Amino acid sequence: AARRTPHLVIRPPSRWAPLRLGEVWEFRDLVYRFVRRDLTLRYRQTALGVIWVIVQPLLAAGAFSFVFGKVAKLDSQGVPYFAFAYAGMLAWNVFSSSLSKVSGSLVGNQSLISKIFFPRLVLPLSTLGSTLVDFVVALAMMGVVLLVVGIAPGWGLVLLPVWLAVALLLGTGIGLAAAALMVSYRDVGYVLPVATQLLLYASPIAYAVSSVPPSLRFAVDLNPLTGALEGFRWSLLRTAAPTPGAVLWSVAASLGCFVLGALVFTRMERKFADVI
Repeated sequence: AARRTPHLVIRPPSRWAPLRLGEVWEFRDLVYRFVRRDLTLRYRQTALGVIWVIVQPLLAAGAFSFVFGKVAKLDSQGVPYFAFAYAGMLAWNVFSSSLSKVSGSLVGNQSLISKIFFPRLVLPLSTLGSTLVDFVVALAMMGVVLLVVGIAPGWGLVLLPVWLAVALLLGTGIGLAAAALMVSYRDVGYVLPVATQLLLYASPIAYAVSSVPPSLRFAVDLNPLTGALEGFRWSLLRTAAPTPGAVLWSVAASLGCFVLGALVFTRMERKFADVI
């Protein structure tokens, strides 16, 4: 009897297939190469290189310090306003960076998707590597700021990974849904930056939740970033701790957004190569 030739059958995933993280692990070498590519391309032919990761939040914190600290004279909960704003930008950059990179990962790699087979989830998840590298660099600068202003973090520093995970999951979940929708509707790429900019000022980054008028407090509390932002400052600056309700809402919303974004991504994955 003739021996059968081994073969691999590639079938399109079902419309409601679960998130296949096992396939991503099998292609972990490809994830590593994509991470290296993102880091290399991002700082190629730049004079300052990775220093831009530090310069950007420093400039934003300086602008917030002048506008909200000097002009508006908002409360910074007893800590220097520059450190207060920089800690807020540290958390915000994790969210906005993961959102922008994940959402543009499919459209930015059209040729790969249309010609090569690999788990499509590899592309958005591989962008998180550069986001975490940027966070580590900016966090090191946060340590320098704390030394300059004379603030020593307390035991709350051990919970910093929790706030990091909340911001990362929230940005990734929204980014996964946006990436899938952007394949068919390029309008998402124009709406997302505007919505992100509006969310920047609607989030307690340059101001404390205690500075918000009572009539608007409910709207701020509905923002899932509020608990993470307040948690970042509490862990690093020993400011007022976020309320348990805000923490629970931020954790639940980030997990819910990630699950929903993953479902939208897998639901639309079947037609990526045909439509993009």
